[in-house]
Amino acid sequence: MNKSVYVLILAGGAGTRFWPASRETLPKQFLDITGTGQPLIRQTFDRFKSFIPIENIYVITHQQYGHLVLQELPELKTTQVILEPSRNNTAASIAYASMKLAKLDPDAICIVAPADHVIQNEKEFNRVIDLAIQHAEKENSLITLGIEPSRPDSGYGYIEFDKDEKEAVRKVKSFREKPDTATAEKYLQSGSFAWNAGIFIWKLDSILNAFQKHSKQIYDVLLDGIDKLNTASESEFIQTNYPKTEKISVDYAILERAQNVFTIPCEIGWTDLGTWNSLYEFSQKDSKGNAVLSKPIHLEGTSNSLVIAQNDKLIVIKGLEDFIVVDTEDCLLVYPKSDEQEIKILKEKLGKSGFNSYL
Repeated sequence: MNKSVYVLILAGGAGTRFWPASRETLPKQFLDITGTGQPLIRQTFDRFKSFIPIENIYVITHQQYGHLVLQELPELKTTQVILEPSRNNTAASIAYASMKLAKLDPDAICIVAPADHVIQNEKEFNRVIDLAIQHAEKENSLITLGIEPSRPDSGYGYIEFDKDEKEAVRKVKSFREKPDTATAEKYLQSGSFAWNAGIFIWKLDSILNAFQKHSKQIYDVLLDGIDKLNTASESEFIQTNYPKTEKISVDYAILERAQNVFTIPCEIGWTDLGTWNSLYEFSQKDSKGNAVLSKPIHLEGTSNSLVIAQNDKLIVIKGLEDFIVVDTEDCLLVYPKSDEQEIKILKEKLGKSGFNSYL
């Protein structure tokens, strides 16, 4: 693998939809959500270090999580952990990190990946990444991996491409935000749509040119301090100016506006563990459709539910169907799976009711 390939792991989210397991002080990327014995960020790091030099792997996270990154990934130097003082979404974080990396190696290619995704077929993942790197290097393309959909899921964004195109790397025709179930079914049947994995591959100069053209506000704010990046003056500049950048995702800021966006529809055993329902879909089920990540446990008349506990107490449940049950040391959540999108709003309500210590 070309040593001028860098990895940027996005690890700044608060994991609000995984409450109460995920908390403001310890979000999901630092938790062993899947029961493997390793937190998600460690799994992501190990996936890349198998074919990318460790010195080329960087993590960008909120400044309150910097110590957690170094705790889970002690192989990294402090300079490989990029700290953002505010959560301004993925466009600002990617632009900031890209400017830093471009000062180190302006001709480099960068792989951008969230810290909380699971990839089960790593051999195929490596092949697809290599294909994307070759395309990005030759064509100055912006590539987002597309996952061939297995069900009409309304929780994902979709990428439209020409299914009759013979090249493995397809030109993106459009992006579609999370559709309703009926629309998602049409997408699935058409064969011209993939789930947007949020894993990107591009040359650093390509993505910075795209920011200059399509997201000038973010670009200009950060450009003012470009001479300070990777120096002792960087922190002061970022503390003052980074919060001024527009709060927008890289999908909206760049990918939906640029003309050189491509996708590679693939099957890599990908799961975006963004919600309790996504963990339920990922996990093994018993004969009643229950995903049980807790022991000891006794279930009666319970089906199609997710049960997870962060302690050793006996869990006894009777008569639940399609529920989420999460038991932590200080909080118990029993919630319908169909209403899981409310959990983020629920957290806000609990904060207003004075329960901040549980959030």
